[in-house]
Amino acid sequence: MFSFFRYFFSFIALIFLFPYHTPAQDFDADLKDAVCGLLALTADGDTIAAFHPDRLLVPASNMKLVTTGLALHRLGADHTFRTRLGYSGSISGGVLHGDLYIMGGGDPTLASDDSIATDLSSVFRQWAGILASAGISRIDGHIIGDDRYFDIRMPEDRTWQWDDCGTYYGAGISALTFYENIQSFTVSPGPRPGDPVTVNPGYPVCPWMSYTYDCTTGEAGTGDRLYYYTSDLAPTGEMRGTFAVDRAAKTLECSNKFPAYTCAACFAGWLEDNGTECSKGPADTGFFSPSDPLESQDNVVILGETLSPSLKRIVFETNHESNNVYAETLFHALGKNVCGSADYAASSQAARILLSDLGLDPDAVRLQDGSGLSRHNLLSPSFLCGFLRAMLSSPAAQDYISTLPSPGSNGTLHGTMPSCDPSITSRIRLKSGSMTGVKCFSGYIFPEDGGAPAVFSVMVNNSLLSQYRLQKIIDRILFRLAAQL
Repeated sequence: MFSFFRYFFSFIALIFLFPYHTPAQDFDADLKDAVCGLLALTADGDTIAAFHPDRLLVPASNMKLVTTGLALHRLGADHTFRTRLGYSGSISGGVLHGDLYIMGGGDPTLASDDSIATDLSSVFRQWAGILASAGISRIDGHIIGDDRYFDIRMPEDRTWQWDDCGTYYGAGISALTFYENIQSFTVSPGPRPGDPVTVNPGYPVCPWMSYTYDCTTGEAGTGDRLYYYTSDLAPTGEMRGTFAVDRAAKTLECSNKFPAYTCAACFAGWLEDNGTECSKGPADTGFFSPSDPLESQDNVVILGETLSPSLKRIVFETNHESNNVYAETLFHALGKNVCGSADYAASSQAARILLSDLGLDPDAVRLQDGSGLSRHNLLSPSFLCGFLRAMLSSPAAQDYISTLPSPGSNGTLHGTMPSCDPSITSRIRLKSGSMTGVKCFSGYIFPEDGGAPAVFSVMVNNSLLSQYRLQKIIDRILFRLAAQL
């Protein structure tokens, strides 16, 4: 039999029940300015614990619970994304008299160094094999990175913070993602505060980019305060800020706003190194589009295709590593699949339609993006618990649960509940969500004696605590909830 809290507890009272070395009044002082919500329900829908369960809060990466669940529910665990090779013009005497198109279909793993992705050299060999099968040994035209499958005008959501958009986690999306749309830099401090920071672009090599480094060496103890600013409006990027004199050199991963062009350029270079010439070099369908009109995708002659890993594997990685590019790509893929368009409005509408299909009220929340990077997302603990319960009735239920990590797993939950008994943490499957002032955890807890799981959602906003301190408090809540089942 379950053992339940059958009463509504305040957030602080719930914490007070936990063994902890800090006096209960310290929790009250720590959280007095925070906005909190909590709900935990049994498999039958009985309340285990609740505190402002209907309060709308910023979910951060708990938004990925909704995005990945809807993707598995709609598309299925075995769904794959296609990257197609096609051409315009004609082929004669081993020469393609026209353009080669690399037509992205939403594979977020292409060229990623993620363990689930196919190695890039293997992908390029497959593409070269497709060309060889078509009798193409020379291209008298462009290699075009074609990202038109996603009909979006901006790679990132308009509500994302400006200083996020230059980071790897704010890179935005493309139908032809390449290396998770990342540009890496190596940075090292100068010998004295005030000296320039040494910055060198790394992989992928992007010679079309113009870089400015308006950054200086900071005083000891000031850490890494570098920010990279770029956009898809022009091939320019600027590094600003300071990098402390006592910091070791590091690799900084930033945003690449021209992934389709990067893909075309890298493949053109690989072909040239392997004896296949492309006379006009790389191009894309945006800023670097060729002077000649682009062929419509419907008229491109398809030569072959390569496939992404299964959706289940992508979702597993998304939830374990909290990968924003993966999550955003799935969000827009739903828009394309459900509404016929991958733009932001259509993708949000697709999510609303699918939530309604699951018996949930989409008007009870605000869905702005798929990753949770936007602070315009608003969910409540009751909505998240309702979603988690609805997913238990989905054909994708078991696949969905299996993609969620347990506390202590590799990834974003590595430092969660570090001293707790594994017999307890192994019964928890959840997703974390964090940004400045925000800490959220939602998921499933399986009873010790088996049976259907309970669901829970703990959401904290506007906290002035450090992430470390806030994590310790939430660890106690998760432990106490799990210990009751």
